Amino acid sequence: MAHFDPNEVGMRPPPFKHTVYNALVVPRPIGWISTVSPDGDFNLAPFSFFAQVSGSPPCVIYCPNYFKPGTRESKDSLTNAEDTGEFVYNMCTAELLDQMVVTSKHSPRNFDEMKEAGLEGVPCEKVGPPRLKNSPIAMECKHMQTIDMPTPQDGSRAAMVLGHVVQIHVADEVITDEGLIDMRKLRPVGRLGYYDYTIVEPENIFPYKTPDDDRFHGHESKAWDEIQPRVEEFVQE
Repeated sequence: MAHFDPNEVGMRPPPFKHTVYNALVVPRPIGWISTVSPDGDFNLAPFSFFAQVSGSPPCVIYCPNYFKPGTRESKDSLTNAEDTGEFVYNMCTAELLDQMVVTSKHSPRNFDEMKEAGLEGVPCEKVGPPRLKNSPIAMECKHMQTIDMPTPQDGSRAAMVLGHVVQIHVADEVITDEGLIDMRKLRPVGRLGYYDYTIVEPENIFPYKTPDDDRFHGHESKAWDEIQPRVEEFVQE
């Protein structure tokens, strides 16, 4: 087992040939963030340093860290959210993977990544940036604060953008008759290390009811003693 302090030796000490950090916490959900500048320029970019951080109030964070490559400018997804106070999270699914990768390209501030990727935006209800028409789930967010982490060696900003969710959109086709979101129909994309991604496929989903958790009473989740054989079978596969 490799043991090291990244603050002393960095992220690729022997025997590693490439930085290991992005491979340490996986899979990570992708925050596909749409923003708009005060001048009306749209921006769309994916971030795998993204997470829900609270359910009540509903809040999310994403991290548009460092300079744009080849510049001394902060990323548009950071400056736009701070300048306008708004952003939108769009879910990336297997069907949208190729377009998501196109929008990861570093581009000038007035470049329309949505148009470049062949995506269509639709107006939101409470914020200015558009949401993606083909994304089955979107959340409109108000910028609450930016939390600056220690300054990187190149002098750029490492920042967490915290947003309050003020409107949620869920496509009808992923809502079940029982009033749940059908994870088997979503097929969300997750980020792994290096160039690797994963897709949550239906055959890899199984219910697993934790002790004293009755929030979803009545749906097909079962207690551990009932599901253990299925879990063991899944792990062996």
